[in-house]
Amino acid sequence: MGVTGTGKSTVGRLIASRLGVAYAEGDSLHSPQNVAKMASGTPLTDEDRWPWLDRVGEWCAAASREGVGGVISCSALKRVYRDRLRSAAPGLVFVHLAGSRELIGARQEARVGHFMPGSLVDSQFATLEPLGSDEVGVVVDVAPAPEEIVAVVVGALRDV
Repeated sequence: MGVTGTGKSTVGRLIASRLGVAYAEGDSLHSPQNVAKMASGTPLTDEDRWPWLDRVGEWCAAASREGVGGVISCSALKRVYRDRLRSAAPGLVFVHLAGSRELIGARQEARVGHFMPGSLVDSQFATLEPLGSDEVGVVVDVAPAPEEIVAVVVGALRDV
């Protein structure tokens, strides 16, 4: 989880590979209308997000039912979004990829071929509610290289 540009897809794929589980790109579960709205520079509303979060939750629940787990990238910026995901998949563990506004903004501006414009970084940070102390998960700094982040995450997941 985390704001746009934190490396959720890159790190998520690497974690899934390291753990030998399935990976899903949460952005691929957005409706065409949501993608168009974000591409135009308009932040999504909660009403826009609910069906998407339900699809993400369904994927997580299916991975859990199969007994092997999985990794899915998803912004999950608000506690209420994470609660909705946990209601579908109660054993869900969150990895919050966190970084400074400056670092994330620079990464987002350098991104090529992604629908999310850099102009939405501020709205993402404004919406972000960090993991609560009662939420199962780990917060990881995104400044290091992806492989270093993965090593930290995999180590932390052993303790969850």
